[in-house]
Amino acid sequence: MPRYKLTIEYDGTPFVGWQIQDNGPSVQTALTEAIAAFSGERVGVNGAGRTDAGVHAAGQVAHIDLAKDWETEVVRDAVNAHLRPNPIAILAVDKVADDFDARFSAVKRHYYYRIISRRADLALERHRAWRVPRPLDAAAMHDAAQRLIGMHDFTTFRAAECQAKSPMKTLDRLDVVAHDGEVRVYASARSFLHHQVRSMVGSLVHVGDGKWNADNMSRILEARDRTACGPVAPADGLYLAQVDY
Repeated sequence: MPRYKLTIEYDGTPFVGWQIQDNGPSVQTALTEAIAAFSGERVGVNGAGRTDAGVHAAGQVAHIDLAKDWETEVVRDAVNAHLRPNPIAILAVDKVADDFDARFSAVKRHYYYRIISRRADLALERHRAWRVPRPLDAAAMHDAAQRLIGMHDFTTFRAAECQAKSPMKTLDRLDVVAHDGEVRVYASARSFLHHQVRSMVGSLVHVGDGKWNADNMSRILEARDRTACGPVAPADGLYLAQVDY
């Protein structure tokens, strides 16, 4: 039974998240139904990350097992045809070894978060970025972000409902880059706690506003206290960019 790796792009706006849920349409459900319509098989679609409602993906990865040995281009094009009009696209399909697992074989996950600083509401970028109606000091945000690099107890930046066994995570990258009115935060790690990236971004915006500085970021990390965290950034600015294997 061949195993296929799917690289997937989607707009998370109309979905309750990646995972199948009872309260609305999910990305996983749409993929499951499209694969069944193409292949006649109802198979599990196993993703690398369970993105929340409203979160987007430029490079989500999943794996599936199909009984027939299809050409990868056929799988890609046929599933895409059945996905329409959902805002989901299979970018690439690859045959992989039987022991490949989209979630557990991953060695690093990369996210980015988009912030647009302007007074006017977003029209073209609505649901695709967080509008902050004032300029942000991206250099100060980047400096503060470096205080979070490395292995730490990230309880401060962990959602109350997080199911991870431990709050200990190793953050490999947290860069803040500004360009033409947009601030992007790039985060990379093997894995993240629930709401960790959005929580870090919300706290960094406090730094960009001048309310906090890098020392504050160190203190709230060391507090290991969820109530010390800044606001959780909205879901619609977050993108799962890439998964490394």
